[in-house]
Amino acid sequence: MRFRLLTWLGGVALLVVVLTWLLHGIFLQSLARDFLGERLQREADHAVAQLQQDQTTVPTSLASVSHGYQIFHHLYVLRLNDTVSASAPEWQRQLAPLLEEIGDTLLDVKHGEQHLLVYRRHFQWQDVDGVLLVGEDFSQVEEGLATLHWWIAGIAAGLLVMLITLNMLAVSRSLTPLSQLRGQLAALQAGERRRLSLDAPAELDALVAQLNRFMDDIDLRLQRSRESVANLSHALKTPLAAVTQVLRGNRPIDENRRHKLLSRIEDINTQLDAELRRARIAGPNAGRMAHLSRDSQRLIEMFRTLYPEREFQLTDSGHGQEQVPIEAHDFAEMLGIVLDNAGKWSRSQVRCHLALADSLTVIIDDDGQGVAESDLAKLGERGTRLDECHPGYGLGLAILTQLVTRYAGSSRFERSPLGGLRVVIILPLDLFSEH
Repeated sequence: MRFRLLTWLGGVALLVVVLTWLLHGIFLQSLARDFLGERLQREADHAVAQLQQDQTTVPTSLASVSHGYQIFHHLYVLRLNDTVSASAPEWQRQLAPLLEEIGDTLLDVKHGEQHLLVYRRHFQWQDVDGVLLVGEDFSQVEEGLATLHWWIAGIAAGLLVMLITLNMLAVSRSLTPLSQLRGQLAALQAGERRRLSLDAPAELDALVAQLNRFMDDIDLRLQRSRESVANLSHALKTPLAAVTQVLRGNRPIDENRRHKLLSRIEDINTQLDAELRRARIAGPNAGRMAHLSRDSQRLIEMFRTLYPEREFQLTDSGHGQEQVPIEAHDFAEMLGIVLDNAGKWSRSQVRCHLALADSLTVIIDDDGQGVAESDLAKLGERGTRLDECHPGYGLGLAILTQLVTRYAGSSRFERSPLGGLRVVIILPLDLFSEH
């Protein structure tokens, strides 16, 4: 990554410096040409004005021995009718074709290694058409510009070296937090630390927070798995011992003992099912997010098939958000537990309402016999088998409570307007979506 960044930054710096240097040369020459061209134009205007003031003879400034020519080293070629005169006779033949062209403009004339800038000016003098060429040697200016341009190249090379050095320092400094992060991850893997604590730039805050959250999730799942294994081992030990004792005994298995044996096996099956359902809890920010309309509709259709004599109704508050930051299996487990209980204990109808705002609210009503007010508080207690608390509801509500707690939500049980049980689940969404 460091090499790639330096290569990209160095390439970009080289490209910018070279382009700047080339453009500088082009603009510098263009600026000098425009400056000299403007000066030649003013000189031509001045000569024409002087010529029009002198009505009898060719202006003395156009003579090769004139004081102006000696100072400015300008070349003059003048044509009046068919008479052509020049301040430098050796250039008269090379510049003669320019006298025949039309238009007042600045021209480049190259003769050998010499580069001449010539401004052509048409005018009227005593009803006679005239053309004046005013030229200046541009070669010496170009030599000076070339020398300046190479000096600029040297300065640009120095700036390029300094820029590359600064890039190396900036990249090394910018990558320092990543190096620290790599070191902390190695320490984390070695068990020398439990969380990442990095003084990182703001751009890495979200990454560090996400990594810490993943590690918390992993720790929580590992702890939950260990607890589940321990609970399962403890819960199965007694019924397995009882079943083993019965099967190893010599006493015949009468009807009473057979029922007890089946009861023990059903306990084992219940414990296994409960622990497996707890083990499948993924928690927030894990796995695929739930698709609210699609997943809830699928569950409703499934329970309509399981309980064909019940009427399941699904309504929502017109939410436009389809995905919520709840793991899809967890959402299906929560909704499935309450729908299954409602379908099992309702008389004819089950209503499910979803409301989505800052939190997701799920309300399940059934028209069953309900739960006594005094027993409502016992529903969903951790580690309590509800079939022992109330004959109408089973172990699933305890798992539901654990699931809701995992999402920092809340659940409550109350009397339903339909006469049965109402289960209200509230799951905050902003707590997870902001990450």
